[in-house]
Amino acid sequence: MASLLNLRPNIGVYTDPQHNLWLDEADPPVTDIQSGANLREGEVVVQIRSTGICGSDVHFWHAGRIGPMIVEDKHILGHESAGEIITVHSSVTHLKPGDRVAIEPGIPCHTCAPCLRGRYNGCERVLFRSTPPVPGLLRRYIVHPAVWCHKLPSTLSFEDGALLEPLSVALAAIDRANLRLGDAALICGAGPIGLTTLLCARAAGAHPLVITDLDERRLAFAESLTAGRVRPLHVTPDEKPESLASRIVEAMGGTEPDVALECTGAESSIGAAIHAVRFGGTVFVVGVGRNEMQFPFMRLSTREVDLRFQYRYANMWPKAIRLMEAGVLDDIRKLVTHRFPIEDAVRAFETSADPKSGSIKVQITDV
Repeated sequence: MASLLNLRPNIGVYTDPQHNLWLDEADPPVTDIQSGANLREGEVVVQIRSTGICGSDVHFWHAGRIGPMIVEDKHILGHESAGEIITVHSSVTHLKPGDRVAIEPGIPCHTCAPCLRGRYNGCERVLFRSTPPVPGLLRRYIVHPAVWCHKLPSTLSFEDGALLEPLSVALAAIDRANLRLGDAALICGAGPIGLTTLLCARAAGAHPLVITDLDERRLAFAESLTAGRVRPLHVTPDEKPESLASRIVEAMGGTEPDVALECTGAESSIGAAIHAVRFGGTVFVVGVGRNEMQFPFMRLSTREVDLRFQYRYANMWPKAIRLMEAGVLDDIRKLVTHRFPIEDAVRAFETSADPKSGSIKVQITDV
């Protein structure tokens, strides 16, 4: 455990509206951590040890926005983090210095209608780390509410803890799409969220499983990840949704999917999923896409296809921890292909953003 007397300077990974990416000093300053002057009731200070780079982090860097969420000033990235408690407010009794925790990045208000219904992912006043203007977790030290710091069992590493955020996204998708044992399932997209969703669908007993992607290397990775349990299907950029849907059904041995878990947010991919699923099937969109899209309305209507969407997650982190602790999702560790110290964060982001790098999940560490 880090001594409060020997803390290194707090640094963070920033971007800005000009799409720069750099390391700089970050809040809270070490002097504040050591004095405890700004620690409020219910808060703890965490030394971040591992942080995964999400596609949204790269998008905020490159595009400067995701829909209405716009980078308007210098902004700290990162929301997939785990670390070690170094100090706590006197009101916090369930955590102590030295405890290892995974940080749930959303801080809901607990008073709005979605919060009171238990769906705090829809909080009207949420502060979500890394979503502008709320600074992210990709720094050395962070002050965070203790209630959103989930204690890690001894069998899980900091790296495992940083995987809990994308795992919670996938678990929410499986839960809300009502995927059942024996359902034929389509996974659209073999990026980190698609691959994590694939592992969860396999664990839930879905069969057959088909995964689509434009990148043949990622499809090969998906096949090796599941020991041949998934049928990979390569997609070409100019392929019509109806044509792709026919090939999906063919890849499933003639079975139309019960559930499609769409993890790309691409209009053409959503369209193909709508055309592929059975009468009364579900297309569940996990991915983030453009503000406006066109869908095959009459196909949805005449086939009674349920088209549903996801926004983050709620009440998933304890479940994610239990599943990893039990070894049900051990293969998720294979998604971490590259690791960089925080001092090399710029190179980490460049690797994550480069399709030729072969990266799946890049993590930044500070040990």
